[in-house]
Amino acid sequence: MRPQRNGAIALEKTMVSRTFASLSLLLAGLGASAADAASPPPAYAVTGRIAGADGGWDYASVDPASGRLYVARSNAVMMVDLATAKVTDTFVKAQRAHAVLPIDKGRTLVETDGQTGLVRFIDAATGKVRVEVPTGIKPDAAFLDSATGRLVVMNPGSNTVVLLDPVQYGMVGRIDVPGGLEAGAGDGKGKAFVNLEEANALAEIDLVAGKLIRTIPLKGCEGPTGIAVLGGGSRILSACANGVATVVDAASGALVQTLPVGHDPDAVIVDEARGMAFVPSGQDGTLTMIRIADPAHFTVTGTIRTQAGARTGAVDPRDGRIYLPTALMARGEGGSHHAAAEPGTFVVLVVSPTR
Repeated sequence: MRPQRNGAIALEKTMVSRTFASLSLLLAGLGASAADAASPPPAYAVTGRIAGADGGWDYASVDPASGRLYVARSNAVMMVDLATAKVTDTFVKAQRAHAVLPIDKGRTLVETDGQTGLVRFIDAATGKVRVEVPTGIKPDAAFLDSATGRLVVMNPGSNTVVLLDPVQYGMVGRIDVPGGLEAGAGDGKGKAFVNLEEANALAEIDLVAGKLIRTIPLKGCEGPTGIAVLGGGSRILSACANGVATVVDAASGALVQTLPVGHDPDAVIVDEARGMAFVPSGQDGTLTMIRIADPAHFTVTGTIRTQAGARTGAVDPRDGRIYLPTALMARGEGGSHHAAAEPGTFVVLVVSPTR
């Protein structure tokens, strides 16, 4: 019987040892998370300016695979080689481009063409348009949903959210969503949230079932535009025209925070690697920095002076640099979406981490 008893004791010791090791790893992970949230946030400064051709602009994106910045312009998709800062003002012609997204590991660009009502799939190597898909009136913001693999396009002119297959280039769903569609983002679980600029609300959409679930009022928010789904899908951050950003609990729809930002933003730029979100505001010419390391409590850590008109942008996840397209606005017009730009003044501001 003693050998069995010795074996039992050895087994107990092994189980205790493994349990202690697992607990130690868990506590170490919690400690690391707490340290990340407590560590000083990154600091940023405007470090460069990349000149481009005259014309309007909208959303931008960075493709880390190719090291390129893409900017949707009024008559073209602009491309910048970030390694050399070489600018190609007309990588591909467009008619009021609104969004430009690299997909398929950077091999394909998706562009929403507002004037023609088309979503265009473009060969990123050549700039040649492969396929054009009619989606509705004034296709604008778009994103690729990680959970379903669908391309989600907002058509504010027809009050519809369209779902596309980015491989077969076909439409697979259409959802009626009134209220002034702006930007949207997926939660990584098959749902998406879209800002409704005219209704001052948030639409929750089931991308699998292809239907509108509910509309969530955004208290204190006027004209929500830019959006990000954060905290593993638990929080929705919306940038509002009246100088605030709202934070909503995704499960309950309750407003949990209201943060001060600049006026007339049009995007929320997220750098998950550094635990930061940024709100560029066109009227004030500022970039508000928001610490998002703790989903239970976001914190504004500072404001960077940029330039009036800088209201959209993109981050390079490789180095944390932020790119903000803008131009000098005509006197008296501030940084409004509809302001006229002074000729010869279009630039992309480069905002870099300094620590």
